[in-house]
Amino acid sequence: MTTYLGSCHCGAVRFRLEAEITELTTCDCSLCVKRNAVMARVPDAALTLTAGEEVLALYPWNTRRAQHRFCRICGVYVFHRKRSAPDQFGVNVFCLDGFDPASVPVRPTDGATMSVEDPAARPDRPGPRSPSGA
Repeated sequence: MTTYLGSCHCGAVRFRLEAEITELTTCDCSLCVKRNAVMARVPDAALTLTAGEEVLALYPWNTRRAQHRFCRICGVYVFHRKRSAPDQFGVNVFCLDGFDPASVPVRPTDGATMSVEDPAARPDRPGPRSPSGA
């Protein structure tokens, strides 16, 4: 298991990530497109907040299932609890110290249509996919 340290821009929010990062994702939902997010998907237990819980802001939107976290001081998106896989986090790889995003393949994901019910959702993505699940 590889350990990464990460933080927001100002350093008020700091965290440790213990995971093997083998794939990165981008998302085409309106929020991820605006923030130009490149994320590593990790299990809940892999992420430990080490400082700054009091300055983390929550931005819930759309179905309000995903929990997007930003630093209140510098505004940087650090991670979010995933709507489609609520037992996982999407971590902003640009917040990881010494991590080279070019060293890992990037897979685009479809977030733009996640507000519609999908009866064919992948079994490894158990989270709700309809706006009525908010």
